[in-house]
Amino acid sequence: MERVQSYRDLIVWNKAMDLVVEVYRVSTAFPASERFRLIDQMTRAVVSVPANIAEGQGRGTSKDFAQFLAIARGSLNETETYLLLAIRLGYLTADQAERALALLTEVSKMLGALRAKVLQRPR
Repeated sequence: MERVQSYRDLIVWNKAMDLVVEVYRVSTAFPASERFRLIDQMTRAVVSVPANIAEGQGRGTSKDFAQFLAIARGSLNETETYLLLAIRLGYLTADQAERALALLTEVSKMLGALRAKVLQRPR
């Protein structure tokens, strides 16, 4: 197995970046009145997912990396909440949000698996 040299080598980071792009794409359907409300909060949350993966991987200890992966997962849950709220408010249809929600689920599973693996590393 090849050793990870950078956070950019992590599949989960790349999938999280895909999610960021998708959330930005779907948020263009929101009304302009949401620009500094829901859109702002949602995009901040989704951007923090790959950012926390990157920061944690660069910290150098398994404990720190695991903590940042947990923070990334929290931001992922926050993003999901905003997407579901956007559907309830009628800013998106379930079909429009489908790709973002599927990526979100995939990233969540990957984060959980990676965190478990990181926590198994010897200290």
